[in-house]
Parts: sequence; C-alpha cells; structure tokens
Amino acid sequence: MSYITEQILTSLREARTRKGFSQRELSARSGVPQSHISKIESGGVDLRVSSLIALARVLDLELFVAPKKSVPAIKSIIRSSKGNHDDGELQSPAYNLDEDSDD
Repeated sequence: MSYITEQILTSLREARTRKGFSQRELSARSGVPQSHISKIESGGVDLRVSSLIALARVLDLELFVAPKKSVPAIKSIIRSSKGNHDDGELQSPAYNLDEDSDD
C-alpha cells in the first residue's frame, strides 16, 4: 500500500472516530456496506472513488484535485484552520520564531 493511500485511509478512520460513528452507522449514512468500510480502513481493498466520495460527504470532508506545487500551501492552511475549531484543541503554529537564535 502506498503512503498516500495510507494517509487517506487514516484520515477516513480518524474522521469517523471524531464524528463518533461506528462503521455500521457510517454504512447506514453513506450507503457503503459496513464490511466494505472495514476492508477499506484496514487496506484490504482498493478504495473506489465513488466509495471515497460517499464516505467523505458523510464525514464532512471535501475531495479536490490540486496542482502539486500548491500542496504545501494547502496543507499549511488546513493546519492553521484546525486551531479554529470549537473542540478546544489548539494546533501548533506552522513555524516558530526562536528569540534566542543568532541567525
């Protein structure tokens, strides 16, 4: 399994857990069979785009295609926006200015 595929599967599993959904509940909401969700999360099957879209919609995730050059900027925006959620969890800044640095 590729690193990118693992990232997607981890993101889906974490989003499901954050929402408090069991695989069975996600199945009922998305129309994707629970057994297939289990296989997807364990990396046992190739994830079809139609299943990915159905799961993402229920989990409040958005899928998009972006130019490779834009990925670092997009990831930075996502990291910074995570600190704005109401769950009280603050994210570390993308960078820190070290006052003791002689640079």
